[in-house]
Amino acid sequence: MTDFSARDLSAAEQRDRDALDAAKLYYRAGLSQAEVAAQMGISRPTVAKLLQHARERGFVVIEIHDPQEAGAQVGDRLRALFNLDDVRVVHPPQAPSGAGDHPSIVDDLGIAGARFLEEVVEDGMSVGVSWGKTMLHVARNLRHTHTRARQIVQLKGGSSRSNLSTNNFETMNLFCAAFNAPALALPLPVIFDQVETKHIVEQDSHIADVLNQGRETDLVAFTVGSARRESLVMNLGYLSDAMVEQLVGVAVGDVCSRFYTHDGAIAAPDIDALTVGISVEDLRARPRRVLIAGGTYKAEAIETALWMGLATDLVIDEHTARRMLALHERRKHLQK
Repeated sequence: MTDFSARDLSAAEQRDRDALDAAKLYYRAGLSQAEVAAQMGISRPTVAKLLQHARERGFVVIEIHDPQEAGAQVGDRLRALFNLDDVRVVHPPQAPSGAGDHPSIVDDLGIAGARFLEEVVEDGMSVGVSWGKTMLHVARNLRHTHTRARQIVQLKGGSSRSNLSTNNFETMNLFCAAFNAPALALPLPVIFDQVETKHIVEQDSHIADVLNQGRETDLVAFTVGSARRESLVMNLGYLSDAMVEQLVGVAVGDVCSRFYTHDGAIAAPDIDALTVGISVEDLRARPRRVLIAGGTYKAEAIETALWMGLATDLVIDEHTARRMLALHERRKHLQK
């Protein structure tokens, strides 16, 4: 009786060892079942049975990491934390270590942002649009729809004083083509040299009407910028070196070229007074506000914008979203 049980135990142990060997060759070394069979000197059906045995014994645990599923969880957290109506999370490839964000982020955001806007823009809507690299990619990915918006309104001036372009005209034209709507453009610099000059220009009936229509839009599509020296708005020729230094020292980002601090205050009221376009307060008052932004270098700017209540909907990449959630936890900790 004892000898028979020992023989059974030895056979069971041998099967476990064979199953482990087969599993290591198949899952770790990446060999095919035929290659495992040849190396172990057994048949291919036997290898299949050993792999099944390894899974049943718990030697092998198969996990599936679905980025869409993980992104949905991140989106749910963002929706709850910032009281958002909808969150779309894109999944660009992970950049090599130390290489920053993957170059495809802006393309992925453009596609996702365009698809979202195609869903939510309705007939008769007045749609406000900002400019920037992200918004240009959104515009270029918009498809022609049967929706007939009432008008597309440029939310801030877009003329450049440098060799860089805001691409505001292309952005506006593509939005108008997608939603079969006329444009209300602002052919002005976004930041003036003198407050007096800005006030005179704003009194022009056409300019005053465009600015007023921007304040009354039904939906706004916008992005945020980082307050880095490399950012587009810092290099359009509007700002003196002293102004750039002033902003870099206190601002974390800008929305429609309105620079704000980590605490949500206007970073430089004197520069803000020179800015032509929708104000932070008027932007926040719009019924639907779609923020499309990403890149981990913008994480603090996006987190602060959401904390300020500037968006009702968000399109973002997963890496930036996770970084932003960590920053928000830090904010809550510091406020205790």
